[in-house]
Amino acid sequence: MTSMASVEKVPMLAEGYEKLTAELKALREERPRIVEAIEEARAHGDLSENAEYHAAKERQGQVEALIGDLEDKITRAQIIDPASLSGDKVIFGATVTLLDEDEKPSRYQIVSPYEADAKLGRISYNSPLGRALIGRKVEEEVEVTVPSGDRFYVVEKIEFI
Repeated sequence: MTSMASVEKVPMLAEGYEKLTAELKALREERPRIVEAIEEARAHGDLSENAEYHAAKERQGQVEALIGDLEDKITRAQIIDPASLSGDKVIFGATVTLLDEDEKPSRYQIVSPYEADAKLGRISYNSPLGRALIGRKVEEEVEVTVPSGDRFYVVEKIEFI
C-alpha cells in the first residue's frame, strides 16, 4: 500500500499560498549568489581555513533544504476561499466567535500552521484550540487545556468570511 502522507493535501488560504511562493522565489534567486560566493571563496585557496567557503556551503545546504520543503508544501497546497464555504460546523477557514467563562468574546480564524498568527486572531487547525474547535457547532462548549490550566468556551458564532 502506498503511503498517504506523500499526497496529503494541506489546506491554506490564498494569502498563505502567495507567501510560500514568494519565499520560494526569493530562495531560488539566492541560489546563483551562493554559487558565486562559493567560487569566490574557493579562489582564495586553502579551503580548510576558509570561513567564507564553509559559511557559503552551509547556506547552500540550508537554502536547498528550504526550497525542497517549500516546493513540497506548495505542491500539496489546497487553496480554500472561506467565503465559498458554509455550514453549521467549525471547519478550516471558519471565523469563530467564542465566549469565555466571563462572557468575554474572542474571535479566531482557523488556518494552516504556516498562516497561524495569534496576534491577528489566526490559529492553526492543529493547535490545541484549533483541534478543540473543529467540528463544533454554535452553542457547543469547548474545553481546552493550556499551560495555565483548563479553559472553557462556548461557540457563539461561526462565519465564513
